[in-house]
Amino acid sequence: MMNKKQWIISLAFGLSLAIMSAKFYAYFLSGSTTLLTDALESIVNVVASGFAFYSIYLASLPKDLNHPYGHGKIEFFASGLEGVLIFLAACYIFLHASQHLYSHPPIESLDIGILISLVSAVLNGLLGAFMIHIGKIERSLTLEADGKHIRLDALNGLFIVFALAITYFTDWLWVDSVASIFFSILMVIQSISLVRQAVAGLMDEMNPSVFKNMIDWITKHQKSEWIDLHNLRIQQYGGDLHIDCHLTLPRYWDLNRVHEEIHEFEETINSALTSHIEIFVHADPCLDECCSHCTISDCPIRKSELIRPIQWNQVNLALNQKHFNEQLQGF
Repeated sequence: MMNKKQWIISLAFGLSLAIMSAKFYAYFLSGSTTLLTDALESIVNVVASGFAFYSIYLASLPKDLNHPYGHGKIEFFASGLEGVLIFLAACYIFLHASQHLYSHPPIESLDIGILISLVSAVLNGLLGAFMIHIGKIERSLTLEADGKHIRLDALNGLFIVFALAITYFTDWLWVDSVASIFFSILMVIQSISLVRQAVAGLMDEMNPSVFKNMIDWITKHQKSEWIDLHNLRIQQYGGDLHIDCHLTLPRYWDLNRVHEEIHEFEETINSALTSHIEIFVHADPCLDECCSHCTISDCPIRKSELIRPIQWNQVNLALNQKHFNEQLQGF
């Protein structure tokens, strides 16, 4: 049985296939370079949706011995491939439109082309917005990338309707080529953005919004027994997250108490986001230097008075070292 993401991608694939056929029909009727731009963009939609379905299927497979962190990284690759396809289509559209900028082939049946482009733009706009919305909820870069691409196709469709209407009512044939060149530039910008996001995911670049949400949640539920937290790292594998951190706990606790506290800490983090989260916590014993920021009121081994608690933030939680007041003056 297909999951929600596979069902949405299947819907996108079927709709993109139908729209592509209609757009090529309009192009062959009219000979418009602008309609060819729209049709070629739809080919990318179909290919990208097909590969997106396969990538989401792979990402949903359980972990195995060869992939201990799962298969979620394939979604970043799918997003990057979609960006490359958009870039190649944009290059072809730019060259084709440039060749017809001064030599104007005859254009016919623009009224049919306008109608097909308008209906396609509305359908793509609704589908793209829906995919982006679900992609953000599911933290699926593949759904988001495909949704942004389809939304771009919808904007292209509206722009094409405008350009075709000008050509239809004024017989300014040069508008057809200029519109295609303009949109090919927009496609290049979109493709660079998609490739940039894909590379960031594959290189485990920190997602600032996810990191901030996690820190806000931890500080909101912070306990006095969590003396220190540092070396916090968050990696994204498709829609799943992998979190590493070092948690400092009282050194006089026995192993059972430490285990229970780490389990409670993990449950707190798991409730922060809707994504599946895998957590590895390294337990550190407190040091005498921790007393200046430790808020445990009945600590039996306290060596010095509490000076001030350390405010955890995006900078000091990422540091790979224990936090001491005298070391964090600049954070």
